[in-house]
Amino acid sequence: MAEPDDRALLKAKLNQETARADWRELQPFFARGQTVAVAGDLDLIEVAVAFAEDRVEQIRQWRAQGRVDAVSDDQARGWFDAGQDMWTLVVKPWVLVQPVRPH
Repeated sequence: MAEPDDRALLKAKLNQETARADWRELQPFFARGQTVAVAGDLDLIEVAVAFAEDRVEQIRQWRAQGRVDAVSDDQARGWFDAGQDMWTLVVKPWVLVQPVRPH
């Protein structure tokens, strides 16, 4: 696990790399099986930190709860049809995605 200063630097770096994109723009990553859906109640940056630090137990727990997992075909189709805006964050080889919530 990273030292507190390292974690703060990592979080700041990941925060700067967060981008907004239409789900349709992410189709090549979905086709390669690289997209990971993050539930709206989770902090996208915290999930990205867990991926970057390879915190397997935390990721396994989120997966078991259905809060972090590969984007399903049904999710992808629904987001595509709706033109869903997504928050995205790359933690190679994964592209973490989280639907933008309407204000």
